[in-house]
Amino acid sequence: MNTIEDKLKAFQRLLDVMDELRLKCPWDKKQTFESLRANTIEETYELCDAIMKKDMKEIRKELGDVLLHIVFYSKIASETEEFDIADVCNSLCDKLIFRHPHVFGEGAAKTAGEVEQTWEQIKRKEKDGNKTVLSGVPEALPALIKAYRIQDKARNVGFDWHEKEQVWNKVKEELNELQVEVNNQDAEKMEEEFGDLMFSMINAARLYKINPENALEKCNQKFIRRFNYVEQKSKENNIDLKDMSLEEMDRYWNEAKMEERKSQ
Repeated sequence: MNTIEDKLKAFQRLLDVMDELRLKCPWDKKQTFESLRANTIEETYELCDAIMKKDMKEIRKELGDVLLHIVFYSKIASETEEFDIADVCNSLCDKLIFRHPHVFGEGAAKTAGEVEQTWEQIKRKEKDGNKTVLSGVPEALPALIKAYRIQDKARNVGFDWHEKEQVWNKVKEELNELQVEVNNQDAEKMEEEFGDLMFSMINAARLYKINPENALEKCNQKFIRRFNYVEQKSKENNIDLKDMSLEEMDRYWNEAKMEERKSQ
C-alpha cells in the first residue's frame, strides 16, 4: 500500500490538476455549484451501485469521481475567497474530534452502541449545531432513507420500542388500516395508510439491523435478473413477451429461481 508521503503527493497532484483544468479547460472554467449539482448526485449513486455490486475496481473509480467533485466545489469557492480545500479538511477534522471525545478527549465508550447513545447530544452542543433532534435530517433525502434517519435519530433520544418484537403489532395495525381504505376506495387515505405501512416496515428493518435501501435494491436486482430470464426464454421460443400467458411467464420465472439456487 502507499505510504503517507505517497498519499500526500497524490492529493497534491489532484489539486494541481484541478487548478490547471479550471484555468485552461473551457468546460471546467464555466462550471458552478449549481451546474455540478446534478452530476454530483449521479456520481454518488454510481458509487452506491458499485458498493452494492462489491466491485472494488469500480468502487475505486467512483470514489475518485466523488472526490473530484469535492475538490471542484472547493476550488470554485476559493476563487471568491469563501473557503478552500484546507478549510473543508480542517472543519471536518474539528467535527470528528469534537464528536469523538472517547478517542480525542476524556470521554469513555467501549462499544459502538455507547457511541451512538451520546452522538445526538454531542451534535446539538456543536456551534451552529442542530436546534432540534430531527433538524439534522436533510430535507432532500430520498423518502426511504429519510424515514430511516428520522427513526434512528428519535431512537438516539429514547423514543423507540422497548422490545423490537413489538414493532410487528404496529405493522399489522397499519396493514389493517390500509386494507380498510382499499375496501373504501378512498385514494387519498389509501396513499396515507400506505405511507404509514411503509414507515412501520422501515422501522422494523431498523430494529432488526436491516438496511432497507440495500434490501430493496437487492430485490430490484433479483427481479431484473429473473425478468431478463423470462424475456430471454420468450426470444428463444420466438414468442413476443406480450403474447406469453401469465402461466408461461410464471414457469420461466420459477426456472430462474431454481437456477439462482443452484448457483448459490
